[in-house]
Amino acid sequence: MSSPVIDFHIHPISYEHFDESALNWVKGLHANKNWPDFYEANRDPGFFAGFLKENFVDYGVVMAELCPAVTGTCSNEYVLKFCEHVDSLIPFASINPYLVSDMRSELQRLIEAGFRGLKMYPTYQYFYPNEPSLYPLYSLAEELQIPVVFHTGSSIFKGARLKYGDPLYLDDIAVDFPHLKIVLAHSGRGFWYDRAFFLSRIHDNVYMELSGLPPQKLLDYFPELEKNANKVLFGSDWPGLSDLGGNIAQIRQLPLSEEAKRKILGINAAALLNLPFSTPSS
Repeated sequence: MSSPVIDFHIHPISYEHFDESALNWVKGLHANKNWPDFYEANRDPGFFAGFLKENFVDYGVVMAELCPAVTGTCSNEYVLKFCEHVDSLIPFASINPYLVSDMRSELQRLIEAGFRGLKMYPTYQYFYPNEPSLYPLYSLAEELQIPVVFHTGSSIFKGARLKYGDPLYLDDIAVDFPHLKIVLAHSGRGFWYDRAFFLSRIHDNVYMELSGLPPQKLLDYFPELEKNANKVLFGSDWPGLSDLGGNIAQIRQLPLSEEAKRKILGINAAALLNLPFSTPSS
């Protein structure tokens, strides 16, 4: 069987609260579709799993988002329910440091409920990732052997504070928690591509993730991407792009070895998520 394609960065299209700037951006990307019908269809987990399959994706990591000051709120409860009966959908929780008094206990509760990883949003939740108050959370994630994804780099959404998105702050975490699997969402997009690449090269536990980056520009941003193929993950940031299948096709057309492309598109993610290294049976 062939190696899987795993999208490591998906958001549901339905939020309990969507900030106007974020919602209008998503609508603009899908302006060629009838929005009410498109919205309702993608709220159905079975339909969405079929959509992923049609676009050559075998598994998708679906992320909660607790960022009321910037993009909006898609609760942990919603994401868990969305994924609970669909094997190809993998739920990742969100913890906002300003909304939870005991982050360690909250993470334990979420993992016991069925989540497979954690997404943190420094630029939207306004914290530096290496703040000491977060260390008990990282310690537990390391014990539980779950990946922690951090938004890094830029954002176009109103209210985002980019200073919190510098990947360099994650160097402390990589050093202090050497067995914690750290994923740099967007790979330092805009300002810090070099830092994201370098951190993933020197730390065994740091991975680059490609969501929000145009495939045709990847080798401009990362000329030595082939050398780092063991540490790179595909992500789409759906619904933050209009053509998921086309995005994957463009990655397959890059002048990289076939082995490197298989690793980027799924094998690396399968190892992080403890999934089979071959595509699931139909």
